[in-house]
Amino acid sequence: MAKTSRADLRTTADYQFGRGAGQALFPAEAHLEIDYSTGGRPSQIHAPDGRLASMGTDGRFTLGFAGGRRLHDHLDAPAYRVYVGDESEPFVREGENTFAKFVDRCGEEIRAGDEVLVVHESGELLGVGRAELSATEILDFETGMAVMVREGVEEYVDSSS
Repeated sequence: MAKTSRADLRTTADYQFGRGAGQALFPAEAHLEIDYSTGGRPSQIHAPDGRLASMGTDGRFTLGFAGGRRLHDHLDAPAYRVYVGDESEPFVREGENTFAKFVDRCGEEIRAGDEVLVVHESGELLGVGRAELSATEILDFETGMAVMVREGVEEYVDSSS
């Protein structure tokens, strides 16, 4: 089986996160290290600033903090963002999950299972993870996990030092 090309990675990212996300995550001129499964599917994509993404068996990306930072810089707010206030900020920084009752607002396109950026109400990126609820549910529910945080900024700083 042929290995997935960078162009294919960009196409998948554009499909998952919107036009231009592929170029933001995997620019043509960037140094990328791509680990492939035995079947030729990319499993991990790293850059000098850290893990950008992993590709799940479903063909969708799971973000690393470095990839989240690139999308944060590219995507127009509030796309794929879940906003929290001061009360949740230290916990998300350390990689703790985000609960619905602490979410101030979020991108309306978010569906359960989507990769999202957890940001402080000031706009600072705090962590990346998977939405457990849709945007409507996140805003309507008073209980329950909104985002399973995969990596917080504090974990990213520790692992990249």
